Amino acid sequence: MEIHLALLVIGGLFLLGLIADTVGRRTRIPRVTLLILLGVALGPIGFDLLPPDLRDWYEFLAVAALTMVAFVLGGGLTLDRLRAHGREILTISIVVVLISVLLVGAGLVLIGAPPVLALILGGVSTATAPAATADVVRQNEASGPFADRLLGIVAIDDAWGLIIFSLVLVLAGGLAGNGVENVLADALREIGGAIAVGVVVGLPSAALTGRLRPGEPMQIEALGVVFICAGLAIWLDVSFLLAGMIAGAIVGNFATHHERPIHEIEHVEWPFLVLFFVLAGASLEVGGLGGLWVLVVAYVALRLAGRVLGGWIGGRAAGLSAREGTLTGFALTPQAGVAVGMALVAGGHFPDLRETLLTIVISTTILFEIIGPLATQFALDRAGDDDTARRD
Repeated sequence: MEIHLALLVIGGLFLLGLIADTVGRRTRIPRVTLLILLGVALGPIGFDLLPPDLRDWYEFLAVAALTMVAFVLGGGLTLDRLRAHGREILTISIVVVLISVLLVGAGLVLIGAPPVLALILGGVSTATAPAATADVVRQNEASGPFADRLLGIVAIDDAWGLIIFSLVLVLAGGLAGNGVENVLADALREIGGAIAVGVVVGLPSAALTGRLRPGEPMQIEALGVVFICAGLAIWLDVSFLLAGMIAGAIVGNFATHHERPIHEIEHVEWPFLVLFFVLAGASLEVGGLGGLWVLVVAYVALRLAGRVLGGWIGGRAAGLSAREGTLTGFALTPQAGVAVGMALVAGGHFPDLRETLLTIVISTTILFEIIGPLATQFALDRAGDDDTARRD
């Protein structure tokens, strides 16, 4: 692609991303939904306005953007936050993730989906949308035990999801033909290697960043840390998502000289996410949905059931009422960029399933980004009524 065309396209997409952000703030429609729909409109099934060469950038943008997201998620896993939120947060988040992967995976197998595909989609189902959920809480100015608990859960449940997803990929490789010994070896290498990369990048980053400008890391430092972390992970063929999360957690916990150690990552990630989500939408092939509608509908129904059932079981295990647990499950419905990133990672491991995975995950992500915030809104309203009744 010629330089002038590349600059025109990128500039135009950034401005369209700004418009999507503004519209989202004023209409309460999640901006991720708007960006993906924009990509669908600009892609092959829409007006086909994007240069074909631009799609070659997709993998790079996906890795860069999602490593930043994972880094920020890891940065939220501070010991202070975990102590403050307590047993309820940890119990519910872990149970919801496990119930989701089991219910979605088993349910898809029962309706005839290939076991490898079903297992991967079960792993993808664990991903949520922390930004969308937090936005709904902020827009409603919600407060009280339910809102505090919900924000604590969304801060860490994608962390468990990334760990489970790494295991799922290894198990899927075993189903695809690797022996049990190979599966165990791959699991140790994938998870252990990602943790090692996160530690190798995270420890010096925690100690060294934010020194040139005391108390606050610079954007160039943030980009350097993220790119090195992602590059090492890909070079060693381990999960860049898990590596980024581990590195972020180390910086968040040990960079005590920082006022906000993840601050610059949050500032710089949005331009990458704009391009990533637009290109994700542009990659949707509706023609490929012809034989996949049953799987799409089943995935949506099973994931919704997994959220609600997981919230109920996890809530009961944590000592909450059945109603509080069920509402928590409803509030965890949104799903966004991490799910698309998981599908891309899985597509790299299983090229024959790449198109099918992306088609299912992108189409269901659009659905969940529409219905998810509404479900969160519903849960907050009902939980708010309960809190008011208790005070009265």
